[in-house]
Amino acid sequence: MKKALVTGANKGIGFEIAKQLSEKDFHVLLGARDVIRGKSATEELNSIGGNVSFIQLDLNSEESIRQVVEEIKQDHSDLSLLINNAGIAGNLEHGPMETDMHALREAFEVNFFGTFELTREILPLIKENDGTILNVTMDMASLAILSEGVLPNSFTYNTSKTANNAMMVGFARELKDTNAQIFSVTPGPTSTDLNGHHPLGKSPAEGAKIIVDYATDGLRHHGKMLMKDGIMPW
Repeated sequence: MKKALVTGANKGIGFEIAKQLSEKDFHVLLGARDVIRGKSATEELNSIGGNVSFIQLDLNSEESIRQVVEEIKQDHSDLSLLINNAGIAGNLEHGPMETDMHALREAFEVNFFGTFELTREILPLIKENDGTILNVTMDMASLAILSEGVLPNSFTYNTSKTANNAMMVGFARELKDTNAQIFSVTPGPTSTDLNGHHPLGKSPAEGAKIIVDYATDGLRHHGKMLMKDGIMPW
């Protein structure tokens, strides 16, 4: 049975990713910062036939990341899929002039630095297992799409996720001569806690399906940014 770690999986798209991977016979390690919510989500998925284990993971804590990586190396050394889903939005209504520096740094700590550290530490294991790392990105992280001026100028979220895309490219170069891969996928506009459940037209389950389909289709998407119907512009 394949194993996958999904970060930020106690609710929203992350929860649905964990659910759908479990339905595809993955043993899912459900990563969440909040112990109570994480265990509750794990119990819910197991009650409907899932094969899910809870792992407390706080991407804002280097110690937490190190502990999780050591636990995985010891107990789940056959891990072959990491889905970096966890993220925080900051104030989606604030452009650069209204952005609070503390909020900006907080977003980068999770969306970039914490995700970077987890990915770097777990990459050797993924490489050894010819596995996959999938970063959940968003349309708002595309400089080309943002430049069109249609999507919100949500500076904190947009910039931290754009940096995440650049991080993916850097790791892709590290893996280019291996059988492992890393790539990014946007589910497109989706109604979640992240955006206050704004009615954007796509449910978390629908958004998660796009991500899970790419993660499990058996194809090589290495170094790409993908959306439902193909390549996402940079």
